[in-house]
Amino acid sequence: MTATETGFGFKAAWYVAATSAEVTDRPLPRTVLGVPLVLFRTREGVGALLDRCPHRGVPLSLGFVKGGALHCGYHGWSFDTGGACTAVPGLLDPTPNPARCVTGYPVREQQGHVWVWMDPTQEPVGEPFTFRLADAPGYLTVRKQLDAPGGLLAVAENALDVPHTPFVHAGLFRSEGDRNEITCVIERTRDRVEVEYIGEPRPEGIVARILSPSGGIVTHFDRFYLPCIVEVEYRIGEENHIVLNAACTPVTPDSTRLYAVVSVRSRVPTWLVRPIVQPAALYIFSQDVKILGEQTRMAATFGDRYVSTEIDLLGPHIARLLHRAERGELDQLDEPYRREVRMMV
Repeated sequence: MTATETGFGFKAAWYVAATSAEVTDRPLPRTVLGVPLVLFRTREGVGALLDRCPHRGVPLSLGFVKGGALHCGYHGWSFDTGGACTAVPGLLDPTPNPARCVTGYPVREQQGHVWVWMDPTQEPVGEPFTFRLADAPGYLTVRKQLDAPGGLLAVAENALDVPHTPFVHAGLFRSEGDRNEITCVIERTRDRVEVEYIGEPRPEGIVARILSPSGGIVTHFDRFYLPCIVEVEYRIGEENHIVLNAACTPVTPDSTRLYAVVSVRSRVPTWLVRPIVQPAALYIFSQDVKILGEQTRMAATFGDRYVSTEIDLLGPHIARLLHRAERGELDQLDEPYRREVRMMV
């Protein structure tokens, strides 16, 4: 299986299209799964429409919001949040005509994000993902929107890939000379895959030292949830806990937008952790962006058939989940999967 056979995403799912703060009464263009959308806010709520006026094909994001409707900037046609045409300036016959409507997409707004159900032909199934601990008392939560080169599969695997950390992020988490043999337990269900790392001592990198200066054994989970959620969880003792979530929204087959939510509780005072968390996370992300950019560039030249080993713990499973979802096979029975792997970290 190649990376291009899976990993771009599938329509029948919720994806983050923007943060709540970005969606105002000024039209906001966004691309999700290669589809151009326009987002806008009225008193009735948030609308997500195909960014194309049915009259002459001009992007609706070039228009304006007035009177509870989005108006095209070319001839002033107006549309409500569901995509129905509410007025055509100068037209004497007000009889509604379905041909004048714009495709509308279901929207949910929660935890500071605007989610769009990307299959307008069916009613949404379930609700968007809830970012764990994002609103929990006692946790410092940092939110950030970031763009990464590479498709959903490549970006999600990178976010959950332990073996690259001693090289791409040398000294921040682990180093090549600081290796310990541990057990990794992989479990996969119909819509998620999880790895638990057992017996991992606290890494000697700078980030781990800040979170837990006294050391200890780490409780470490990496998780992927369909359609596009990555989650990394570290717990060291009772006081030190960090959960990193990111909704990885596919923009094009070679670009992904991440909506990251990092929640931290540490024995180190919040006033000391706060100025460190975001700069450290952005620096780490910049390192990943560089390597993902090179991977994407080389895939364009040589193709993207890759060789994996048993310590590539999550990538093949993420690819399998995405492939099944894209083919509409999620409701088919799948054998429960659980496997233990030994590796050096």
